[in-house]
Amino acid sequence: LPILIPGQLLASDEALVARMQEGGAVLMIRHAEAPGTGDPAGFILDECRTQRNLNEDGKQQARAIGDWLRDRGTQHARVFSSQWCRCLDTARLMDLGEVRPLSPLNSFYQRPQEREPNIAALRAFLAEQPPDGELLVLVTHQVTISALTGEYTSSGHGKLLGLDGQGKFTFVGNVSFGQ
Repeated sequence: LPILIPGQLLASDEALVARMQEGGAVLMIRHAEAPGTGDPAGFILDECRTQRNLNEDGKQQARAIGDWLRDRGTQHARVFSSQWCRCLDTARLMDLGEVRPLSPLNSFYQRPQEREPNIAALRAFLAEQPPDGELLVLVTHQVTISALTGEYTSSGHGKLLGLDGQGKFTFVGNVSFGQ
């Protein structure tokens, strides 16, 4: 299973962007602004109206993330998302390519028993990714990013990881998309 190796923080946008374009980079993004915490009792995964969703600011924030990446040379990426509507909407509004749902990115905030299985499956997924592949964008939840990196992430912000080709990854830096 991949292990997080302490990496050097790269301070500048230019250095982060350069690392994204090198290949083998993973950009984990917390869904854009969706007011509230968790989801309403009895929410249904396949019914967006029952979930906490992006507000207008969140929709604009998601588009701005895509614009920020395109302005820095990323026209297309391999995009995977949690099955929650706020994540899928964020990923689609970024407009970087086909969005594929990936259940290990799902929230376990209100389902703590799913934490370890989700994180193990996510680590296995990352271990299978090519160390020189196109940018991999994972749109997910704060709890997932924190469980994988040990760090909090605000809505609409990200963490950049680098794959080493041996099933491990390093934390490269925080990405704020100009916010």
